[in-house]
Amino acid sequence: MMVSYGVNTLISDSGVIKYRIVTERWDVNTVRHPSRWEFIKGIFFEQFDEQFHIQAYIQADTAWYYDQKKLWKLRGRVRIRNINGLVYTSEELFWDGIRHELYSHVFSKVVTPERTLQGTYFLSDERMTRYTVSNSKGSFVSEDMTGEKSDDSNAEASADSLQQQAPMRPQATKRAKTVQP
Repeated sequence: MMVSYGVNTLISDSGVIKYRIVTERWDVNTVRHPSRWEFIKGIFFEQFDEQFHIQAYIQADTAWYYDQKKLWKLRGRVRIRNINGLVYTSEELFWDGIRHELYSHVFSKVVTPERTLQGTYFLSDERMTRYTVSNSKGSFVSEDMTGEKSDDSNAEASADSLQQQAPMRPQATKRAKTVQP
C-alpha cells in the first residue's frame, strides 16, 4: 500500500509523454482484491499528442483504477473536454482500457459546437469521435436526421417536419403526420 499527497506526474508510453495526472491524494492498494488505485480527493487528467499539445482533459471528484481490468471508474462531477470542442458531463463514467471505450448508465450531457444531447446511457470510443446517447433528448441540425444538407430556405420546413414526426417513446399512442417539404 502506498499513499501519495499533492501529486502532479507525467505518464509516458515508450518514452513519449502521453498523460499528466494531478490529484491531492493517490492511494495504491495491491493488497485488496481487486487491486486498485484510489483518488478519493479528485483527479485531473490531461492527454497529450506527440508534440505535447493538450488533446483532452478529464476531471472527476473521485476515481478508481482497477489495474487488472484496466478499468477507470470516475464519479462526481465528471467532465471531459477534447480538442474538437466536445464537452461531456455526468456524475459517473467508466473508461475501459481493454475495449478502448467510455460508457455511463446515468444521466449524461454531450455538448458539441453543432448540437447538445442528453440521455441516460452513453457509449463512446476513447477519442470521443463516435458516441451514442440513448434515451436522449436534444437539439440536432436537420442533416443529422435526413443525411442531406439543407440550405437556409428549407431550414424552416425541415425543422417543422422533424417536430411533427411521431415520438420515439413506446408509451406514445398518437402518431403525428409527417409533412414533406
